[in-house]
Amino acid sequence: MKSKIHENKTKIKDMSKAIKFLTIVVITLLFTSCKNQDKSQATILDTSVSKIEVLDFHSTRRCMTCNAIEKNTKYTLNTYFAEELKDHKITFQIINVDEKENEKIAEKFEALGTALILNVIKKGKETHINLTDFAFMNGNDQDAFSKELKAKIATELKSL
Repeated sequence: MKSKIHENKTKIKDMSKAIKFLTIVVITLLFTSCKNQDKSQATILDTSVSKIEVLDFHSTRRCMTCNAIEKNTKYTLNTYFAEELKDHKITFQIINVDEKENEKIAEKFEALGTALILNVIKKGKETHINLTDFAFMNGNDQDAFSKELKAKIATELKSL
């Protein structure tokens, strides 16, 4: 009986050591995997480039709000930034994340479905501004959506 108790205690100690070891490994992996990621989402490009890319990501199947986001983004850009679109100071892309050819750009901007992103490029340095929450909150209110998006883009244009 004593040997069985001693055997069980030994097993418990071994299991405890294994759990501690695995915990340390997992924590180490978590810290090292996130350590080198650039949290600002900035990338260096051609230093002569300064523009704003408006990226409207969506899935193949779209809800009413997702369609409204696209419609209201187009309206805002065409109404308030027609010259900048013409001069390519602002570009607009509609990207279906479900299409194979869009896999890399969707991954770059971490878009799994509907997302509205401003990719502000200043002297070749990219900064991603995620407007997805704003877009969903205001997507079905063209006036509120357009007013806020116009202000955000105008602010970024001034900084180019």
